[in-house]
Amino acid sequence: MTDTTPSAPRRVRATVAAMELLRRLRAAHGPLMLHQSGGCCDGSAPMCYLAGEFVIGDRDVLLGLLDLRLGIGEMPTSAAAPEDTAAVWISGPQFTAWQHTQLVLDVVPGRGSGFSLEAPEGMRFLSRGRVFDSDELTALFEVETLTGQLWEQGHRPAESTEPQVVAEAADACPVPSRDTGASSPRS
Repeated sequence: MTDTTPSAPRRVRATVAAMELLRRLRAAHGPLMLHQSGGCCDGSAPMCYLAGEFVIGDRDVLLGLLDLRLGIGEMPTSAAAPEDTAAVWISGPQFTAWQHTQLVLDVVPGRGSGFSLEAPEGMRFLSRGRVFDSDELTALFEVETLTGQLWEQGHRPAESTEPQVVAEAADACPVPSRDTGASSPRS
């Protein structure tokens, strides 16, 4: 069952570097999923697991399905096979605190978190965020929030008309200008 509510902004986007790392991990390990728990230590970073390896709770929220076939600015021309997607989940309490924010999955040099698949890669996943504007929030509140319970019942997210992959995090998260204080995307 797919939500047919009009398109809202994506709750999760990814940088091209994050997508490249996810594709390498999928080639090495198989289908993937990510979870952002908001806990202490390793749990405060997005953790990458084999699909189904991390048990999703009934109140966890699906932020979106990253289509690993896509590049910068591309939109899908067909539905992705399950092995070509990486579901991005967040714990229910963490979603409550961050529901007003678009998560941008990025990578930076460093050692990945303990159980996360990228740990030996010399890179680690990092969440960046952008606060939704009032129009985006209005559109999001009209879309069903997909919990683990609803996912198990067969509910799936609606397609978005917003591209999923950005070149750099600053393309999705405008950086305030030093001169005026106004936000502007970085080139």
